[in-house]
This record gives sequence, C-alpha cells and structure tokens, in this order.
Amino acid sequence: MDKFDVIVVGGGHAGAEAAHAVFRSGLKCALVTFEREKIGQMSCNPAIGGLGKSHIVREIDAMGGIMPIATDMSGIQYRTLNTRKGDAVQALRVQCDRNLYKKAIQKIISKTNIQIFEEEVEDLLIQKNSVKGVITKNKTILGSKTILTTGTFLNGKMYKGDEITEGGRIGDSSSKPLSKKLYSLRLPMGRLKTGTPARIKLSSLDLSVMEEQPGESPTPFMSLTQEVKKHQKQLSCYITRTNPKTHKIISKNTHLSAMYSGNISGIGPRYCPSIEDKVYKFKSKESHQIFIEPEGINKDLVYPNGISTSLPKKIQEEFIYSIKGLENSKIEEYGYAVEYDFVDPRSIKKTLETKFLSDFYLAGQINGTTGYEEAAAQGLMAGINASNKIQKRKEFILERSESYIGVMIYDLTNHGITEPYRMFTSRAEHRLLLSQNNAEQRLLTKAYKQNIVCESRLNNFLKKEDDYKRFFTNQLEKVKIKNFKNKKNNTIELNEKRSISSILARPDVDETKIFKTNKDTIEFFKRASTEIKYKGYIEKQLREINKNKKQNRKKIPENIDYKNISGLSNEVVEKLLKSKPDTIGSASLIEGVTPAAINLILVNIKKTELEKINA
Repeated sequence: MDKFDVIVVGGGHAGAEAAHAVFRSGLKCALVTFEREKIGQMSCNPAIGGLGKSHIVREIDAMGGIMPIATDMSGIQYRTLNTRKGDAVQALRVQCDRNLYKKAIQKIISKTNIQIFEEEVEDLLIQKNSVKGVITKNKTILGSKTILTTGTFLNGKMYKGDEITEGGRIGDSSSKPLSKKLYSLRLPMGRLKTGTPARIKLSSLDLSVMEEQPGESPTPFMSLTQEVKKHQKQLSCYITRTNPKTHKIISKNTHLSAMYSGNISGIGPRYCPSIEDKVYKFKSKESHQIFIEPEGINKDLVYPNGISTSLPKKIQEEFIYSIKGLENSKIEEYGYAVEYDFVDPRSIKKTLETKFLSDFYLAGQINGTTGYEEAAAQGLMAGINASNKIQKRKEFILERSESYIGVMIYDLTNHGITEPYRMFTSRAEHRLLLSQNNAEQRLLTKAYKQNIVCESRLNNFLKKEDDYKRFFTNQLEKVKIKNFKNKKNNTIELNEKRSISSILARPDVDETKIFKTNKDTIEFFKRASTEIKYKGYIEKQLREINKNKKQNRKKIPENIDYKNISGLSNEVVEKLLKSKPDTIGSASLIEGVTPAAINLILVNIKKTELEKINA
C-alpha cells in the first residue's frame, strides 16, 4: 500500500501548486489526477493575471510558486492594465500559449519527487474523524494529510442548450463517487456555474476589420525570479464587437439557453457573465466588446473572450456569424456552461483545513472561487499548512493588510459566497500597500521562514534591496538641485538646493527630466518615485492597521448585555449571544456583525469603563 506525507487530489492550478509547495517543504507528495497529460490544463481562457489577479500571481511568485514561472515559459502577449491609474491598481495580464503553459507546469513537476497516480478518487479513508488517505478504483493511497482540489469536476455537468453531458470540461469525465461521498458526510454544499465561449479557427477570421491590440514593449515578465530569460514569440490580440443584429438573435433565443431554461440551478459569476446575460441585463447597450485571443503560437484557434454561452449550437452559429470579422467563422468547439458542486467555504479554517474533518484540506473552485489565480493561491496555502502541521510548525496565515491572498481567504472563510468568488483590487481596504510590484518586499522573507523559498533566492532579494537603498541614498537623497522642469516644460527655480527625492514628492514635476535613467536604474527609479508619492497615504494606512490591531485585542466583558446596546439589530444580538466572543477581533469575524455594530459595542464598553472610574 502506497503511503505519503500529503495526497493532493486534482492536477489543476490548485493541485499543481499544492503538490509543489509540499515538495519544497521537503515532504513526500502524491498527486492523484485523471490524466497525467492534462496536469496544468487551462480549462477556460488562456491567460494569467489581470485586474486584482496579477497581484495574487506575484504573491505566489514571492512565495516560490510555479504559476508565474510557467506563465513566462508560455507567455505570448504581455499588457499592463489600468496604466492611467495609480501603481497599486495596475495589473499585468499575460496571454499564454495554452499547450506551452500545460507543458511548463508538467516540466516543473517532473523535476520533483512528486509521484503521480492516474486514478479517480472514489472514497476517503476516514478514521476517528480524520482523513487518512483516499480510495481509488484500483488502490488505496495513505497520507498524513489530504488536499482536495477538484475544480469543476465534482458531479460536473456541461450544457449546450438542452444538450446535457457529464464532465468537468470537454473531453473529461465527471467525479461523481467523490461528490456522493462528500454529500454523505452532510457537508454544507451547493452548485455553481461557469461558462466558456466557442473556439474558432483563426484562419477563418477577417482580422483586417478588427482593432489590433499589440503587446507591451519592452516586454515585462510575470515572475521576478529571473528563471525565464527569454520570451516566447509575441502575438497581437484583436477587438471586435457585437451589434444590434447579434443581440436580436440572442434575445429571440434566450429561452433556449441552459441558464434561462431552468436546466441549471447553479449560480454564475456576476463579473464574467454569459453573452445572453449581458444582452438580457443591459438592454440599452447596442454592442459588447469581444477580445480575440490566440490560443497559441502555432495554433489555428482563438478564444473569443466576451461571448461565453450555453445556447444551442445552431444559435451559437447564428450570432457568431453576425459579428464583424466573424462572418465566415469555422467553429472548432462550441461554447458551453459547466455546473458543479462546491463546499461552503465557511466550513474551512484559514489554514484551508476543514472544520468537519481533521487532516483534510480544500483548495480552489471547490471553495466557491473562480479563476486560475485564486485556485493556485489556495493550493499554495493548503500545501504550506498541510506540510507545517506534519512538521509541527506554526500555521501560516496571511493578514488582509499584507496580501490579496489574505483578503481572499478571510472573505471566503468568514463571509462565504453568494456567487463564484473573484478577486478585485476593490476587495482590499489596504490596497495602497498591496501593489503587484511590492509582493517580494511583503512576503519573500515570510516564505523563506516557511521553508518554501531557498536561501539563494532570499540572498538575491536581499542584495537587490541593498542595491536599491544605495541607489536611493546616493542618487536621490544626496544629489541636490536648484531647479527642475515641470509637466508643462517650464523651469521651476527653487529658493535653495533640494534633494531629488524631495522634489519627486511634488505633483508638478516631470520625472522624465529630473533624473536620467538607464537599464540598470530604471526599475529602481520607478519604485522610488512611487514610494515617495504614496508615502503619506501608506503611513496613514499603517496607522489605521495598527489601531485596528490594538482594537481587535480589546477584551469584551463577560457580563456585557448586548440586548441593551441601542442600535444593534436582533440578528446581530442573537449571533453575539450564541458565539460569545471574548475580544473585539473575534466579534468582527462573526458573519453579519458589521463594522457599525463593532463601533456600538466599543462605545458601550468605553462608557461602562468610564462609569466604573467615576463611581
């Protein structure tokens, strides 16, 4: 009988990241998946990053993860989004070669001692409320810890109009026995939905009538490890739009969509709606943008991002042929919706270990999230925490104020979901501190202490930090000037010489003319400029964080009478009486207890303390 430290079930983004984290921790890992050749498969759009998501990928990178490296091994277009906004919300999005990405993940895993089993898990081996392994069709695999990363495969069903097939994605079967097992454990479960558009032959499109969208130059990298030195061949994407004719075809046939016919009960992602959703909900809009994204360098296929659908094949053909540049489309694969089981994430701890079974972790879409990046981050954290528990190390939990991963896990475990969870920068109240560009400063040292980042990586980072400090001191603080050019190209004379760093704090300075950069200093100068401009705001946020930490530690008196606190709703009072939190921090974690309710409790405590002093 095979025995491992950790068993990871599922070879998607969460599973690959979890297994590699276990390997980096020095433990023995089994990866159980349907097919070895599909490990790291991009089931939906062939892209990594984007708004809110690149921040997560860079955090994975800072903690030694593999997604960012695989992205650079397969990236065919790099674009920074939100460039007109501040540094904190700018995001790198990378179009990948679907086949190269999968191969990159598999190549990275092949260099480890991770043992792969091509099996379907049908049951869990449970003893004394603890998961001790998994049972497949052919064998029993024992493990001290088990991480479930099943993606959309738990009782997965695919829909094209009234055509229903079982599976988690085209060409793959559904995981039904495992779903039944989880239901038999009486877990809080539900159904969610996601969708995908048709895949169309690139050679059948008229790109000349579309807007070309080239990549960024010079081309950046997603990973800061410098493991990948050279980019793949870079390709352009293209933009076209739906039109009133398209919308008329869709409106006329919306009732045939699996989403609107009643076949699907699962909830879909609000921020990534199907084309029938867009047409139905935004009736005043005459067109919707479609991004024509190449699936690979030598692949005659595109992913038309923006027309996800579960309409019947015939209707898909009609509305696709009505779109400018797509009139002669050759559809290689029709769009479809996928419905699958998930577990209410409020039933897991912040370590991603379940509350109902010990030694059992959930990561990825099984927790109600959507997106490769969110899944990979959960896999990473589950892998670290499962390894830590085996090695009797302290659990690893990231705070909301230090990472987007922390924000996501806090949201999931405390608030649950009402729709598939997707990361946005707006979810992070301390986002000024959480740029995609400062992930290493925030997390790399922590990762090294967790034994998942090697010493040479840490030393390279520390050297780079020392070089930056020297650059800042010698070239920005010590160098003083008496005049500078403003953004209107006017020369501003100063009363006395001032350091370049102090002048960079001014909103009117033309940065391109105050300091001449070269290839060795350009990144340092960009970082310095950003840090200087944000300094006041960041200091304010840090004060708020420290204040909240102090506030969260404040004890709640055992004899507090919530019923007599004016302004607290009956629902909040009921939850507080049931949970009996001992600190303000514990109270704030209770679902439904709002910041306003916390303020009312604090005022009551302070009032009671003053009354005691004056008595």
